[in-house]
Amino acid sequence: MSLQFPLHAPRPPCADPPDGTRSLPEYDGKAAFPRAGTAAERTGGERLSLAITALIVFLPFLALGLAVWRLWGRLIDPADVLIAAVLYAVTGFGVTVGFHRGLTHNSYRAVRLLRTALAVAGSMSFQGDVIGWVAIHRRHHAFTDRPGDPHSPYRYGTSVWGQVRGLVDAHVGWLFRNDPTSAARYAPDLLADRDIRAVSRAFPALCGLTLALPFGAGWLIGGSWVSALTALLWAGLVRIALLHHVTWSVNSLCHVIGERPFRTRRYDRATNLWPLALLSFGESWHNLHHADPTCARHGVDRGQLDASAAVIRLFERLGWVRDVRWPLPDRIAARRA
Repeated sequence: MSLQFPLHAPRPPCADPPDGTRSLPEYDGKAAFPRAGTAAERTGGERLSLAITALIVFLPFLALGLAVWRLWGRLIDPADVLIAAVLYAVTGFGVTVGFHRGLTHNSYRAVRLLRTALAVAGSMSFQGDVIGWVAIHRRHHAFTDRPGDPHSPYRYGTSVWGQVRGLVDAHVGWLFRNDPTSAARYAPDLLADRDIRAVSRAFPALCGLTLALPFGAGWLIGGSWVSALTALLWAGLVRIALLHHVTWSVNSLCHVIGERPFRTRRYDRATNLWPLALLSFGESWHNLHHADPTCARHGVDRGQLDASAAVIRLFERLGWVRDVRWPLPDRIAARRA
């Protein structure tokens, strides 16, 4: 039987504000975030990292435009759809079940092989190395929608123009800001894990693998360079672009649009946005997640699809995970708004 835990497990070691924010004025929930200080000039390594980030962000998006152009007047090959769907599920669950509910929030304990496999699958989503991803997300929970949050849509205030700027920033702009998150502060447990450190170091190779797999599958199925390249386009670059923007929409849209049936901390405006539930594998039931971050299921109400929770349940029945933090009715009732 799964263990049941209190609403909030002890937070990771991230209660201190990021560097430079200790002396900031009191935040009122409406104004733009105060500046923490003058931005430092980027080093050569930081500029290279910025260029790589731009490539990761914009290359799949440009591929989406190419895919639309190629699709005009003809149908997509069913094999491309199949390969894309399989890889979207593998990498998507790697992010939601592995990176997020497992490694970030410890919603369950997985056997070593599964824990590592999920970290590998999540790394193949092109969303950054596993330790960096977890550190940033833990920081987001420590300072949700207030100064210190790395990607809040309220960074520029609550005016109409401020919200527009904030949505763009929370969706993708934050990736280009010189605002590093300390893994030593926010993810020391992962830095101490040799398996996760190895997966983190392998991130560039795993990015190559996530493109090589659809190329190779297309070649095997179609037997030509054309079929290999179309599979690379659709099941590689377009699939990556779609998962990117679904994930980033949880950062942006799921803090502005939707319902808030559960109480969260002061200034935390996380919402439930049902249109994203299927593509995000249940991550867009974001309001409950912020009300109870360690809960293994985010979609707790009737009709709320949560594919990630279903996968965790399957792993539990197979004996691959234990100590799953499933919700109980009284816990849910206690957080109702």
